Amino acid sequence: MDEEQKYLVALNSSTILKLYVQPGSSKNEWVGLYGEPPRLKLKILSRPQDGEANAEVITFLAKFFKISKSKIVIRKGHISRQKDLLIEMDVKTIESFLNTVLTQVSKN
Repeated sequence: MDEEQKYLVALNSSTILKLYVQPGSSKNEWVGLYGEPPRLKLKILSRPQDGEANAEVITFLAKFFKISKSKIVIRKGHISRQKDLLIEMDVKTIESFLNTVLTQVSKN
């Protein structure tokens, strides 16, 4: 994993994904890297009310990674835009999913 990918932390057979979430967007989409140290930025439709945004983040990631929602847990950042999520998937698999997205985002 290169220096730029500190937004992913390997943890046994799981991975911590560090996100910056922007709720209230016009659509759900990956934006790219954001901040220092870098996190992956994700825009989502839901507003940050009554846990709706957190639920949508988990639903979006489960669909994106093709895993059950129960395999994704917010470890840190329940009421913050900066979130650390524990995903029951190895870091190499997550990297392969995200590399495609980051390549696409960087072209736009």
